[in-house]
Amino acid sequence: MNMISCPHVLMISEITADGKLTLGKGISSKILMKHMSHEAEVLLHQTRAEYDAIMVGSSTIRIDNSFLTVRMVEGKSPLRVIPNAKADLDENSNVFDTSLAKTVLAVSEKAAEERIDIFRAKGVDVVVAGSEHVEYPRLMQILSEQYGVKSLIVEGGPTLNWHMLNAKLVDEIRLIHMPFIVGGSDTPSLVGGMRIGSENEMIRLKLKGTAMYGENLVTEYDVVY
Repeated sequence: MNMISCPHVLMISEITADGKLTLGKGISSKILMKHMSHEAEVLLHQTRAEYDAIMVGSSTIRIDNSFLTVRMVEGKSPLRVIPNAKADLDENSNVFDTSLAKTVLAVSEKAAEERIDIFRAKGVDVVVAGSEHVEYPRLMQILSEQYGVKSLIVEGGPTLNWHMLNAKLVDEIRLIHMPFIVGGSDTPSLVGGMRIGSENEMIRLKLKGTAMYGENLVTEYDVVY
């Protein structure tokens, strides 16, 4: 699919019946995920154990303070990848505890050297993947060539999901459907970013499977660019 060296990318997310990721803007998705069936939770962690790396955006770390490790099943935790252009996340966030799993912080050339030094002192790998912002095709190339990443999970929010889809870097999408409606005109949905201009710009999906995990329907799609 891609000219550059690039991992196989699976985007995975819980999603309500009205397409939302959380109960509201700035609210942790962990509240919604408390209502996920045990079987679906196990699926999430089995998937993490099967993939080389996992990536979430800066907002997810700020709001959820995620660990991004494997629990509930046997298996090694994946490489944790956090794009954060300015290196301005809290270095004491759970994801930067490298005793639990290895972490890569992807920054831009705008990141202050003193901030980079703080993360490196904690054992975090810091890679520069863009001049002004993190450039996701470049980051995928770095992960593939420098870290041997062949498969990557994106458990992102709407901004990261948009950037990855817009750059045509996502191969598959797996949605865990939560049987709730939460509403809210500004409640985060699966994909944010720029509004499309016409039907020709829609990102097309091909349904390839459905299954029930406890009370949660799981749908799987190939992304068709």
